[in-house]
Amino acid sequence: MGGREQALWTRATLGRDGRPLDLLTARFDRHRYAPHTHAEFTIGVCVDGAELIDYRGGRIRTGPGSIVVLAPGEVHTGGPAACEGYAYRAMYPDVSLLSEGTLTLPHFREPLLDDPELAAALRTAHTELSVCPDLLEAESRIPWLLTALARRHSTARPVCDTIPGAGHVAHAVRERLADELQSPPSLADLAADLGLSRYQLLRAFRTTMGIPPYAWLAQHRVDRARGLLEAGRRPAEVAGLVGFADQAHLTRWFRRVLGVTPAAYRTSVLPAA
Repeated sequence: MGGREQALWTRATLGRDGRPLDLLTARFDRHRYAPHTHAEFTIGVCVDGAELIDYRGGRIRTGPGSIVVLAPGEVHTGGPAACEGYAYRAMYPDVSLLSEGTLTLPHFREPLLDDPELAAALRTAHTELSVCPDLLEAESRIPWLLTALARRHSTARPVCDTIPGAGHVAHAVRERLADELQSPPSLADLAADLGLSRYQLLRAFRTTMGIPPYAWLAQHRVDRARGLLEAGRRPAEVAGLVGFADQAHLTRWFRRVLGVTPAAYRTSVLPAA
């Protein structure tokens, strides 16, 4: 059973020149954490088994799909609740990332939360950003999800969700992202230029477009990639030309948007030799 003692730390950066966010993917059969604290929030999603956590004088027992929120500076432990061990995904965000869409700092009365929809979204974002830590994707997804966590489950009061001129905001953001698709500006910088908070920008964009900025830019890049592939360029070259990290990143989005790989698309549109 000891072969499943695994822990992988990765790091996602929230936008160009943004702050890093540490991500932990772990599975433990026997490992028990000593009492310790973190300077940031600990946001965890249990994905298998059960963990026992000593926290605030009590004991938390997690289960698959549960969300755990531990406040900065709070002493806690962690260990398996049963012989089958436990697995979880965790991130360690600064307080500011949970308060972009609130008027006050978040306080979570209960550390164990039952929110299947948000748990699934956090787990998916964690998994995908651990594999491909795209700067704009991380900045589009993480603050949005952490704001949702604070607004749904903390005592913090939410800001108003009505963004005047949301369509104009979305248009301005699209133009900047399209113009700088190889190295897009951060959403924080774009928001500052428009006199908005990052949450307000994300809200305006998603309300208008129905998708977050990174997804819009990825689809725009795929459209540009199609033209280059039709002109005979090879997928590995095209990936860099349209701003994807590498050919795997291009392929991931090409299949999401068109259902085929870039290589298969190129073969289908180029005239036979």
